[in-house]
Amino acid sequence: MSPERALLLTGTDEPQPERRSLQTGPLSVILEEGNLRAIRWHGVEAVRGISYLVRDENWGTYACKLESPTIEERADGFSVAYSGTCTSRGGATLHFKARIAAEAAGKLVFAVTAVPDQDFSTNRAGFNILHPIVGVAGAPATIEHVDGRTQKAPFPRSIDPAQPFLTMRAITHEVMPSVEATVRMEGDTFEMEDQRNWSDASFKTYVRPLALPWPYVLPANEAVVQTITVSFAGIPSNKPSASASSEASVIKVDPSSGKSAPLFGLNITPEEADATLAALEPLRSIAPRHLIFSFDPLQGHDEQALERFRRLQEAHPVPVTLELTLPCKAEPAAELDLLARQVAKAGLVLDALVVVPAPDLKSTPPGSAWPPCPPLSEVYSAARSAFPELRLGGGMLTYFTELNRKRVPADQLDFVTHTTAPLVHAADDLSVMQTLEALPFITASVREVYGDKPYRIGPSSIGMRHNPYGSGLALSDGRTRRTMVAGDPRQRSLFAAAWMVGYAAAVADADLEALTLGALTGPFGVLNSDHAHRPAFHAARALASLSGKPRRPVASSDPTSVIGLAAGNMLVLANLTDEQVSLSLPPANNVQVLDENNAEVAQHSDTLPARPIKGNELRLGAYGIAFCHLAGDA
Repeated sequence: MSPERALLLTGTDEPQPERRSLQTGPLSVILEEGNLRAIRWHGVEAVRGISYLVRDENWGTYACKLESPTIEERADGFSVAYSGTCTSRGGATLHFKARIAAEAAGKLVFAVTAVPDQDFSTNRAGFNILHPIVGVAGAPATIEHVDGRTQKAPFPRSIDPAQPFLTMRAITHEVMPSVEATVRMEGDTFEMEDQRNWSDASFKTYVRPLALPWPYVLPANEAVVQTITVSFAGIPSNKPSASASSEASVIKVDPSSGKSAPLFGLNITPEEADATLAALEPLRSIAPRHLIFSFDPLQGHDEQALERFRRLQEAHPVPVTLELTLPCKAEPAAELDLLARQVAKAGLVLDALVVVPAPDLKSTPPGSAWPPCPPLSEVYSAARSAFPELRLGGGMLTYFTELNRKRVPADQLDFVTHTTAPLVHAADDLSVMQTLEALPFITASVREVYGDKPYRIGPSSIGMRHNPYGSGLALSDGRTRRTMVAGDPRQRSLFAAAWMVGYAAAVADADLEALTLGALTGPFGVLNSDHAHRPAFHAARALASLSGKPRRPVASSDPTSVIGLAAGNMLVLANLTDEQVSLSLPPANNVQVLDENNAEVAQHSDTLPARPIKGNELRLGAYGIAFCHLAGDA
């Protein structure tokens, strides 16, 4: 891919990791930077990934320097061998040797021996094993523990706030009828966490229990050996059939569901209020149906910030939610009464207030002591007293993970809310886009706990607003794909537009009251600094146009490639892949497309040109989005 095309698609010309497909008999894998992805048996993904990773003291992943692997392919198997090093911030170097061996009969072994040259401090060093979630969540499994006990239990269907399986030695599950896969883990004690908490599309089994202290030290010159073995048993009763790559994805739209599409909104921080005021024309073009104003006194936000919010509200009069980080430096009643006086003095007219105590911005892992924090019942009562006319929301300003671990007393609230972020554990394009698979599980889990309580999500974006898991966000150089950064380069690109539409489609069935994705300006913005439209501008404009209209269920024959949502007579679709796709659409009077063929022109236009379609067939470029005006009751 040329650097120019890479910038258009993903906002960066950073080289993508080299991938190599390896296959022996019905066993296939993808080798990427020394690790394995998409381990398939007879074409069905059994294990999503096996990676050897080394974490720093903030849970960031060290960049490991790898030697070029030696790969040998035979008729009855293949093998991979390589060496690597990673260096800690303290200067210690971890040297490791890895070997991967696969047999056509159905066995895969991944072994690593690591030796530090001096004491090496880490939060985790070793294997991560990822199981997929679609078709696996809720399915039965057999777990062998390190003491030899065997347990039969399902993968959790609802998202587990803690670890579903502890002290693991092996886990077996059904890949397809009559076929099982067993993953055996040797060299340490493993446990599983439900990564859907962070919107990862996987169950992750990892080395070293979280209940043990971290960071910990790998002693100098002592070898650490770990081995993962995947074995398959059984013969498929019905061999899966692969669809031809040229076959079009079929999109179907049903009549109204009786529900309304959520109100689409944007987030404005005090730091971006002036920039937003300077970009009122594109803001009005998007026409968000509500705005979230973020206010955190611990970040220096004061009455001047509220006055800037008031000027913005006067310029774009839509319902406003104030998102408050409660400092918890004094009694909740005193802090909320002060805010009420400041809001009144600024002349800001609010529709709703979301209050979250500052201690809840930091994650408390299972088994850890909770930090001092006022009881939520006291916080919400104080908010009601200070703002008696407003709708009151609660939950988390961070991610579903924290809401799942600390559930709020919803009977005191008018709505619950949380956000998500796709950059907690991985930052490659495939993993970020795959997080959309986890969103329906997240919304179903919220509904299971909170029933039909009004429910909002956002502000969510590719970049992270907070890092609950370390001392702060990682620094972004504007080019590198990195975990736990605010400024992700993909925000500038077609990728962000596809991800935004895909997000809205993935949560469409949750009956959300409001959905807030990104901002107008800044690192999460849909505009460049010169107010040129990023591709996500057009995605936001389309989603805002659906707000409040009768929602219609949408089905895709290949939801891993193309998903969409519909309301009224508008259908919005996203290509989630880096390749062109063919679509078979319902009857449409008009189709507008944004993809690499017109993305540069779209920077300076509020509307997109119509694209002719042949019959009901449409070709949609990599990470493209399409807006279809449906004909009649299509």
